[in-house]
Amino acid sequence: MKVKIFKTPNDFLDAALDYLEAQEVLNGLMIGLAFRLSQSAPRRRNRPFLAVVEDGGELVGAAVMTPPRKLILYSHLATCQPVVQAVRAALQDGRWTVPGVLGPATMADAWAEMWEGENGRPPQPGMRQRVFELRQVQPLKLPPGQLRLAAADDFERVVEWIQGFHVDANIQDDSESAELLARGKMQNGDLFLWENESGEPVTMAAKARPTRHGISVSLVYTPAELRGRGYATACVATLSQQLLDDGYQFCTLFTDLGNPVSNHIYEKIGYTAVADFHEYYFFEHESHE
Repeated sequence: MKVKIFKTPNDFLDAALDYLEAQEVLNGLMIGLAFRLSQSAPRRRNRPFLAVVEDGGELVGAAVMTPPRKLILYSHLATCQPVVQAVRAALQDGRWTVPGVLGPATMADAWAEMWEGENGRPPQPGMRQRVFELRQVQPLKLPPGQLRLAAADDFERVVEWIQGFHVDANIQDDSESAELLARGKMQNGDLFLWENESGEPVTMAAKARPTRHGISVSLVYTPAELRGRGYATACVATLSQQLLDDGYQFCTLFTDLGNPVSNHIYEKIGYTAVADFHEYYFFEHESHE
């Protein structure tokens, strides 16, 4: 196995895009992130890790990491341990710090098993997630209301809701990062609110990480006191239909397997499960964080 590391996102995409698009839904996170890096790379403080793994001249895996975020992994091989070992060796050679991994369950589990063997203790498991795909929204009876773009007057509410989303998802981000995320999403026209029949915003959702054929729905959040009224279903269904109408062939989203309510909501809309993703965190560099 040979690992090729790329200096620019465009070089990575030139090498890996066809391979990743063979499973575009599964790799939407990695592809979308690489596309975003290709547009913002000159402004980034920390250079990303961008690599593919070859075996006999054929691609068998890919990896992307944007420090200090976790490493994202993919391989189409049923036996992925050699790919994991090759990427791990390349990261060690380059003295990269890996705070965690995220990838298809078998791949992430293989990395966690390798890490435990090296360190004599298991890594910290993160969220168990499932990737869903939607190509047609199912007919549904939705509560009265409408979807609209978040406006400047919504900023404080959006920041509060992003913080609530992070709490629910056990994402350790501070208020400043929530503000930055809100500002970026709103400036790009990527964040939407569902208003009830009284004109009150009751649910949030965003579009994210477009690829050549699909796009993700993310940041779905309804305040606890407003849940159970169909608002999230209405928001996601309407936004998903709007994205399909805009020309995307499919929408994707990640769900928390620990939240069966949200998984049921998405299935009702027409999202179908594609694969499970596992997440692990490592603490060999705790003293430097």
